Amino acid sequence: MAVIAAKPFAFPFDKYKSALVIIDMQRDFLEHGGFGESLGNDVARLGTIVPAVGRLLQAWRALDLTIIHTMECHRPDLSDLPAAKRDRGQPKLRIGEPGPMGRILVAGEPGTEIIAALAPRMNEIVIEKPGKGAFYATNLGEILKSRGITQLILVGVTTEVCVQTTMREANDRGYECLLVEDGTESYFPEFKAATLEMVRAQGAIVGWTALSNDILQGLSDG
Repeated sequence: MAVIAAKPFAFPFDKYKSALVIIDMQRDFLEHGGFGESLGNDVARLGTIVPAVGRLLQAWRALDLTIIHTMECHRPDLSDLPAAKRDRGQPKLRIGEPGPMGRILVAGEPGTEIIAALAPRMNEIVIEKPGKGAFYATNLGEILKSRGITQLILVGVTTEVCVQTTMREANDRGYECLLVEDGTESYFPEFKAATLEMVRAQGAIVGWTALSNDILQGLSDG
């Protein structure tokens, strides 16, 4: 057992009961020509977290700890895509439509793939999720329970949407959640800042936040 320097107070850390959850680091969100850019966003912002996420990923791999990658995507027939999600906003491309990297956010398409720098290895878990939260319509809960996981270290994009939704889902299910401040990003810096404040407010009502270097130190100490 180690202790990670975190906010609003130190996080008691058991690396053997932890999972690194890497949320939606996909080409459609981080690269030019993808869904994120079709919404009018500066995708370069999201790429700034890749080094920190990569360091955590390598550290978890070195210790053979549980690693989970998530991908937001839908079935090719779009049967799991409700109109309430498909029709939001005014993007240049909608989910399911053909784009520069194949059909937007459709399973098996090039744009849906996790970026090469963080690509999963064969023994790592990949969750394909049709919603914002990683527990909705997936077997994530069963996987975590079968491995005895009680703590989630969360990184990925975007902070205020899929990351925060997953963190709140996990909190309701009894998991202790730590969000990595330099391992998550938003197209809107003010949204990231607000999310960090929200999750750790009122005595870590949703969870803790910490920097990647402090988590790496906790891995070494534990």
